[in-house]
Amino acid sequence: MSDRVFNVLFLCTGNTARSILAESILRRDGGGKFRAFSAGSQPKGVVNPLALKVLADGNYPIDGLRSKSWQEFAAADAPVMDFVFTVCDNAAGEACPVWPGQPMTAHWGIDDPAAALGSELDKERAFVQAFRFLKNRIGAFTALPISRLDGVALGAKLREIGHAEGVSHGRPEVA
Repeated sequence: MSDRVFNVLFLCTGNTARSILAESILRRDGGGKFRAFSAGSQPKGVVNPLALKVLADGNYPIDGLRSKSWQEFAAADAPVMDFVFTVCDNAAGEACPVWPGQPMTAHWGIDDPAAALGSELDKERAFVQAFRFLKNRIGAFTALPISRLDGVALGAKLREIGHAEGVSHGRPEVA
């Protein structure tokens, strides 16, 4: 078994909700085999308070979470990514920076919980659902025998995970 630690970047447009949730989930559930990061193509500069609430309620780490540009991870001194996952349809459709190291990429679209309408409870419920879908996908990812799969097989598995329950249904992207 390899002792290698893989760098994983989750991308969204605003880097306020889904990518933040994914970063925290992988930080805790990655079993020390992954370093998790998140960023946005057009970061809003703040993390959605409901994302932080849902993470804290589940005892997931919230320290150090911040909304930041994906350009931080395209810089020469940035960690080299092994995997880059887009979690919103807008980010998936944008021209990404050239990532050093040519990481494996896949789209894992999740409906934007920050776009949920209704009461505060309805909005929180949308965040809990996004959290659950991301947790399931990240669990499937961390269970993959990465070191035993060739690039083609690994890419197929990553795309398959993106088609799991919770796939984005083309709703407008906000955060």
